[in-house]
Amino acid sequence: MSFKTARNHARRSINRAPWPLMARTVPWLTVLLGSLVPSWLMIASAPVMPPIGYLIFLSWHQLRPGLLPIWAGLPLGLFDDLFSGQPFGCAVLLWSASSIVLDLVENRLPWRNFVIEWLMANGLIIAYIVLCLALANFGGAASPIRVIVPQIVIAVLAYPLVGRFVAISDRFRLTPFLVSR
Repeated sequence: MSFKTARNHARRSINRAPWPLMARTVPWLTVLLGSLVPSWLMIASAPVMPPIGYLIFLSWHQLRPGLLPIWAGLPLGLFDDLFSGQPFGCAVLLWSASSIVLDLVENRLPWRNFVIEWLMANGLIIAYIVLCLALANFGGAASPIRVIVPQIVIAVLAYPLVGRFVAISDRFRLTPFLVSR
């Protein structure tokens, strides 16, 4: 790098920092918007759309482990319960449990690779969808497990795309802005 380009780069990066409000709110807002998306796209008699809010929640936990607090599953799950059609408290319980599991894995295995992250996310996604069905059946529904197989397949296949979206959102979240002092 020449001296001139180094000086221009330094000039562009001095007095720049991420905006604190945006750095704190973007993860929360993306999860909230992700909880709303499945009801926008289609209305079906069986669950087909993946739980996008939950996938975004998992992606934020895996991309930035300490960013969302461990109690974040409670308010985010509560919001998801309002729009998902599941029995009230289902997402609160399962998102909070997922947050605890991800925190335990983070403490036990601080150095993970892509395969471990992907397998852990797939296990949590499958467990979440199956337990949502079990809680709905416990609440009075009578759906067989074969009904959720397409949703599980679509959710597992959509998770890498959701992870990419979260990475782009993280880059946007950390965009440096002019700091005035």
